[in-house]
Amino acid sequence: MKYTFSDLLFYLKNFLTTGQERSIIAKKNILGSLIIKGLSIVISLVVVPLTLNYLNPSNYGIWLVLSSMVMWLSFFDIGFTQGLRNKFAVAKAKGDIQLARSYISTAYYYISIIFIIVWIVLFIVRKLVNWHSLLNIPIKDEQQISTLAVIILTYLCLQFVLRIINTVLIADQNPAKSSFLDLLGQLISLVIIFLLTKFTKGSLIYLGLAVGISQIIVLVFGTLFLFNNKYKIYRPSFKYIKNEYAKDLLNLGIKFFVPQIASIVQYQSASFLIAHYFNTEQVTSYNIAYKYFFTLQMVFMILLTPLWSGVTDAYHKGDFTWIKNVVNKYLLVLVPFVLAGGFMLALSAQVYDLWLGKNVIHIAFSISFLCYIYLSTFMFSSIFVSVINGVGALTIQFITSIVTSIGFIALSMILIKRFHFGIEAILISIILSNVYGFLIAPIQYYKIFIKSSKSRIWYQ
Repeated sequence: MKYTFSDLLFYLKNFLTTGQERSIIAKKNILGSLIIKGLSIVISLVVVPLTLNYLNPSNYGIWLVLSSMVMWLSFFDIGFTQGLRNKFAVAKAKGDIQLARSYISTAYYYISIIFIIVWIVLFIVRKLVNWHSLLNIPIKDEQQISTLAVIILTYLCLQFVLRIINTVLIADQNPAKSSFLDLLGQLISLVIIFLLTKFTKGSLIYLGLAVGISQIIVLVFGTLFLFNNKYKIYRPSFKYIKNEYAKDLLNLGIKFFVPQIASIVQYQSASFLIAHYFNTEQVTSYNIAYKYFFTLQMVFMILLTPLWSGVTDAYHKGDFTWIKNVVNKYLLVLVPFVLAGGFMLALSAQVYDLWLGKNVIHIAFSISFLCYIYLSTFMFSSIFVSVINGVGALTIQFITSIVTSIGFIALSMILIKRFHFGIEAILISIILSNVYGFLIAPIQYYKIFIKSSKSRIWYQ
């Protein structure tokens, strides 16, 4: 039986317009995000060899390490944005526009103050850092790295404030629009980096400026546009800043904060540990293998993005059936992703040569294999963690994250120093440290939605 283009459009329209309103919104956003993120994946894949050739494997590793280290600034968010995501979704579900606007205004105010102070302190502290010892780099490069650190620090502090609009979009079940802002920033970065390769010699400083400026421009214009149009009724204002609402955001956000720290310790510190105990070229090998498999995870996370806010809405309306049905569907969708990852693993060596060029950098099969295992378990974990986050039952995750973040560092040190593992030690430690996601979160989901346990610990 042959299908015409008109038939396909009809079936697509039918798919997007049938079902519960919450499901229709989710499906439209998933389709939009797939298109946008598909382009984003292509851009990110093109940027890697472009940047690698503009610099070299060692300097590219330095860029990756510094970017990862500065992401530790997430510590200072202390959960405000994650608290806003849930609180805004609940206020909007109740139709309380003023409350939603107060949460947004309060979040902007306090996050701005926090990151102004953070920037000033770290600007001063960075002069005291011995970059040579910390990152295992030549002494002659210290001044350049210190300047690059200031550039990355500046644009990331600005991003933490400006990306509140992304949090609002995601909380309002519009992740496709949030992804579109990210795509625009990536596109501008790609154009600037391409021009750098044509008119300048490899420079970490120029690269830092190119990436930072492009992201900030998009976020500034995106924020102004949305708060003067679709989200005009929620536009932040000084008169809507409420100290008591800061406490509300913080009380919920602090439960997200510790798991967020654990995530940073476990994942963002990987590049630093590899650079410190091995070398920056090994950072490049790890990052390229990770990015290769991350393209698969990125597509899955596009499909998963609406789940958190959808669960928040459904849970507060008592629609547990929708939650259970959607989790079962996500588990079915996960199967082809894991199989596709296995296929990617089998072809990884050939893809690296085609992607980066032959003999540009060596990536051991063991690194690719462990990246595949990690990202497969992460996709599985993300389904249940998104549900638990949407419910706001974060106490168990809070406690577990403290233990696993310490366990990650300890296990990494043991495997490297006692058993003399290579960078595989870091990946093994990351996989095992994700125990909350692949074991405890599914149990918590079962206790809440399947067994309807009476024990309060599962709901807190």
